Amino acid sequence: MSVSALVPPLAQGDFFTDRSAGAGNSCVAGDGLCPKWMVDNFDQYTGPLVRHAELTIVAVAIGFVIAFALALIAERRRWLVGPVTQFSAILYTIPTLAAFFLLLPITGRGFVTAQVALVAYTLLILFRGVRTGLDGVPPETVDAARGVGLTEQQLMWQVKLPLALPQIIAALRVASSTTVGLATLAFFAGAGGLGGKIYDDLTFKSNVVLASLLCVLLAVVLEIALVLVQRALTPWTRAVNA
Repeated sequence: MSVSALVPPLAQGDFFTDRSAGAGNSCVAGDGLCPKWMVDNFDQYTGPLVRHAELTIVAVAIGFVIAFALALIAERRRWLVGPVTQFSAILYTIPTLAAFFLLLPITGRGFVTAQVALVAYTLLILFRGVRTGLDGVPPETVDAARGVGLTEQQLMWQVKLPLALPQIIAALRVASSTTVGLATLAFFAGAGGLGGKIYDDLTFKSNVVLASLLCVLLAVVLEIALVLVQRALTPWTRAVNA
């Protein structure tokens, strides 16, 4: 199966870059970087941008739920840390297009295929992030919490997880940025996104630059959102800094 077989049959029609608005413009005709064309045709990119955000957020959310659950289980059964880390590392090393090829006979073209691959790539980052956060809780803090009578469950939810939050949010930030980049390849699985715009007309600089800038913008927005979430969930860090 060739790489072209991954491209949805209607993808060319769905994502074809419309240059008609600037057909008489020498910049457009010369495949240059045309700010006016980018402004006039921005509406062509809003749908793919929304889809790209959906691909990223859903994948990171599902990956976080799985990784978080595995990290909590591994907190009680330490022998699981090694196997889970190794398995997620193997998934992380599989090339994206190869993952799509492997999944196509099972899940077919579309959103599900892209999500399975994207979720798999988040597991290593998120599992390690949660584990690092939990392992970084000072032992004396844990001993003091046990000394005042906290149960293991209370210790986890009232002491360990709050103190591990900065590391967990940091892992989410890395996973989000990574997934934004990988989601550009979801187009080859028939899932859409900004990758469809980028690969549709690689010779037109305005098209590639605008779609790429939107990817960067999405990554920045997610980064800022997660920083704000961290600030809201860890007010004591602001008090310490003050």
